[in-house]
Amino acid sequence: MDTLQRMRIFARVADAGSLTAAAQQLNLTITNVSRAITDLEAQLNTRLLNRTTRRIALTEAGDRYLQRCVQIFSYIEQAEAEARNAHARPSGRLRVYVWTSFGQHYVVPAAARYRKLYPDVQLELTLSQRIPDLIEDGYDIVLAMAEKAPDSDLVWQWLGSVFSIVCASSKYLERNGIPLAPPDLEVHACMQIINPVTSSTHWTLNGPKGQETVRLKTNFQVNIAEAMAIAVREGMGISLLPVYSAISGLRNREFEWILREYVAQEMHVYALHSPQRYLDAKIRTWLDFLREELPAMLAADREALEELAKIQA
Repeated sequence: MDTLQRMRIFARVADAGSLTAAAQQLNLTITNVSRAITDLEAQLNTRLLNRTTRRIALTEAGDRYLQRCVQIFSYIEQAEAEARNAHARPSGRLRVYVWTSFGQHYVVPAAARYRKLYPDVQLELTLSQRIPDLIEDGYDIVLAMAEKAPDSDLVWQWLGSVFSIVCASSKYLERNGIPLAPPDLEVHACMQIINPVTSSTHWTLNGPKGQETVRLKTNFQVNIAEAMAIAVREGMGISLLPVYSAISGLRNREFEWILREYVAQEMHVYALHSPQRYLDAKIRTWLDFLREELPAMLAADREALEELAKIQA
């Protein structure tokens, strides 16, 4: 008899409160049950049960050992379930949180392709600009953007990175002149996209001289990149736009990319989920799908930006 089997017998005896009841439940003889307990105590060199003619009680060491046994049985069940369901078809509701503009541009199109592969999954996307509590708010996965890896008890996976560029409309530049270096921005009407991880008082740009900080005189703020793209198109001022929000306006010549040697500090995209030992099939397949899809989508936008820069040079 192996150790795991002895542990199961011990746990059943502790739960049943007697050797006889445990033997009946396990379809074993009382002798076999008693020997299993004796051998386990000898292996551990400690007494697990106090036995009298009327009752059985756990010792202090036995109580601690029982708790560990229950944890081990749970891990084994999870491992078996994961192995059994490795090729199971994902199904049920999958709740995903993502920032609004990033979600609209990348995640919704990816979701459409995912649903074709896994039609039994009901994908529920929440698009917002706040930082949610994954557990408290009941999300399965949060897609977050940050300058560095999250300092969190959650499990995270890196999915790619995005950056922003400096944009302005031709009519604004005709009225106010073209800034040729980051310090020139300090006398312009700069507009800021507000979100939980960016400053409302300055921009950090990376360029030929390394990292440069620009203090802002902000005359307009908004929390959605697509809304800011409209403000730029209307000539309200200069703004940093994420590449995915800028490409359409640049392609249609609604505004221009200025200070082309500079980009805003990169933001990394992370998928966060709770530290489960057994990931539900729908969570696992969605993460696998994003790891395949997002890098290609991000790369395509970078290539499109480079092509536009060549054409409009």
